[in-house]
Amino acid sequence: MNNSKGVSGALNAYNQVAVQTGVNDASPHRLIQMLIDAALEKIAAAKGLMLNGRIAEKGQQIGLAVSIIDGLRISVDKVRGGDVAQNLEDLYVYINDRLTEANLTNNTAFLDEVTSLLRPIKEAWDAIPDDVRLKHQQQQEMQDKKAREAAATG
Repeated sequence: MNNSKGVSGALNAYNQVAVQTGVNDASPHRLIQMLIDAALEKIAAAKGLMLNGRIAEKGQQIGLAVSIIDGLRISVDKVRGGDVAQNLEDLYVYINDRLTEANLTNNTAFLDEVTSLLRPIKEAWDAIPDDVRLKHQQQQEMQDKKAREAAATG
């Protein structure tokens, strides 16, 4: 008896639990890293599928990448981030436009362009030292606590 479907299903379930646990335990910084990694993985998968003529599956992967990038765009804090945040948001909009164009035209050059735009963002997030991340997280937690206290008293 071949039990590969059962094993495959169990592995998929395990992977979903592992990813969910990773998300639940992740700092905001780590979540951004995870989202960028996932977007890059979806784009790479879409390129492979595109090259192999698997158009429907390619569209699904690009759709997932678009959703991830849109989530990143929405998370940009333009109040505290100023011009840098606005530029990042504009870049995310551009990336989603290029992903849509790649999906419509089946042109891998658009996927390569998007990858070349996302990699430096990923590298910048990866280069942030742990002590800076921790300090930022502590500041955010303090701001959140003050906001909760103000809401409770106001």
